[in-house]
Amino acid sequence: MAPGIRTAEELERAGDIGRCELIRGDLIMMIPPGGRHGQLASFIGYRLMGFAGEKNLGTVLAETGFVLSRDPDTVRAPDVAFLRPGREIGDGFIDGAPDLAVEVTSPGDRSGEIREKVAEWLEAGAETVWQVDPRKRTVVVHCSYSEPQVLAEHDVLRGGRVLPGFELPLVQLF
Repeated sequence: MAPGIRTAEELERAGDIGRCELIRGDLIMMIPPGGRHGQLASFIGYRLMGFAGEKNLGTVLAETGFVLSRDPDTVRAPDVAFLRPGREIGDGFIDGAPDLAVEVTSPGDRSGEIREKVAEWLEAGAETVWQVDPRKRTVVVHCSYSEPQVLAEHDVLRGGRVLPGFELPLVQLF
């Protein structure tokens, strides 16, 4: 573990220290996700990339660091993210939240941690967060402008205001 990392800039300079996030100035090491987690995140990213690319709607990113707050710094990395055009993408972390953050729940994730992560994305400016739960076979859609919506296997996940026209029948995901 890299001691003394308290800011986004220090985390960027640390190099390859393993999978981690910076939460209110505290470095949190994370276990790499398992196969099912990776499969779901990749499939969602693939579908989003195809849709967004075809319609020139923006950029899809995987496991990219976003600086959500400063002093103390918080840097989170969603499993998949979508950015509308106009956002600067360089070599470092991206300032602010993505327009859409996708979080796939891992077996070891606690519900309180998941609620906190979703709240941080929304508070930092994400318009939508998709919380994918492989065990429950559900997707909870959290929007900055409405109450959360729980979708099950027979439902269709839609892009809403962020990706109008995007549809993913959850039977294809699960």
